[in-house]
Amino acid sequence: MSPSWKSSRTARLRPLLLMGGLPTLLGCALVCNAPAHGAQAGGSTTPTLGEALAPSDSAQMELTEHLRRIGAVFYGAWWCPACFRQKSLFGQQAGDRLPYVECDKTKEGRERCQEAGIKAYPTWVLGSKRVEGVQTIEELKLWSGYAKTPAGGTTP
Repeated sequence: MSPSWKSSRTARLRPLLLMGGLPTLLGCALVCNAPAHGAQAGGSTTPTLGEALAPSDSAQMELTEHLRRIGAVFYGAWWCPACFRQKSLFGQQAGDRLPYVECDKTKEGRERCQEAGIKAYPTWVLGSKRVEGVQTIEELKLWSGYAKTPAGGTTP
């Protein structure tokens, strides 16, 4: 192995190693490039994050639709294990419908995230409200003002 190849390889892996070492590197190898099954034109909004393992329940679907309706945005990156965990909390179907912006695949995505002031992944933005890091379903409900009435309807 030539020294130039080794230093080039180390330079490419350094950001992953700094972000969490081998678990991050292995996690990304397992999930970051996983295909979004069933993704098609107009399909999944989160295809680059991989496919969640469990199916969504009605509560997850309702929260996703609420977040879309009120204009919340989930900013993330295809290589981000925390972003995959965030999507997975919603299950397959709801996770595919999240209002997601990919920050690191295209120039347009990078510019949009830079304009939004995104400094960490995942980041959720709703108007002037912003939260960073993986949020539980309950945390997102509180943050977004989601409430379910006892009669079965939702109130924003």
